[in-house]
Amino acid sequence: MNNAQLTSGRSKQTHCRVSDIMTCVMARQIKDGETVFHGVSSHIPMVAMMLAKAIHAPNMVYLDIPGGVNPNPGKLSGYSSAGSDLFRGASSVFSLQEIFDLSMRGKLNVAFLSGIQFDFYGNVNASVIGDYRKPKVRMPGGAGSAVLIPTADKAVIWRTKHDKRTFVPKVDFVTARGNIHKIVTPLCVFGYRNGHLVLETVHPSSSLEEVKENTGFDLIYESVEYTQTPTVEELRYLMKIDPGDLRSQEYST
Repeated sequence: MNNAQLTSGRSKQTHCRVSDIMTCVMARQIKDGETVFHGVSSHIPMVAMMLAKAIHAPNMVYLDIPGGVNPNPGKLSGYSSAGSDLFRGASSVFSLQEIFDLSMRGKLNVAFLSGIQFDFYGNVNASVIGDYRKPKVRMPGGAGSAVLIPTADKAVIWRTKHDKRTFVPKVDFVTARGNIHKIVTPLCVFGYRNGHLVLETVHPSSSLEEVKENTGFDLIYESVEYTQTPTVEELRYLMKIDPGDLRSQEYST
């Protein structure tokens, strides 16, 4: 483990909510003109995609799990990231089967996905906790993750819990592996290089020590900085896009 310290000063704006920080980090992963997808139970990615489209990526192609392409729902009033709001104003309908095909042909730039367990080598578990044949808990399974993580240009993973049960020495089951662009958590952002996770930034609401204490494997890092806090413009658009604060819903479950 490298002994490097945080290389930039902690932002004075440490009172920003973690949900806002995570949403803005995810929005910044999207470049203008890219084709981007989110699945079910994806409130943070849904808001992040709308934020990116409003601020810096007006020409991105927005694909969602119901099938809407570039929807224009206005203010998000529902509670779901897979509801009828995401058909409103859509330019066309694109089925999930077609999204898988698009990704396998190398045409999907960003896929926002999640999981239950992650390990040092970038393995993702969204299937079971415990033995596969006699699990303690059986999860929804790979669904899109098994297809999209290996094939999308950038697989951006998010998880609203960061503890030693989530970031483990070895996942109980490998649903998908490798090809991770970022993992965004309430404490930090991981990248993926040379076959393993690398700590890239620590949120200003957290600390390097807190990340270490809540991660079940040794951290690899070289020059760790604090995550950029949301800008005034980003916060203003978040209030406009998501006045009901859907982006914080996952933290209460």
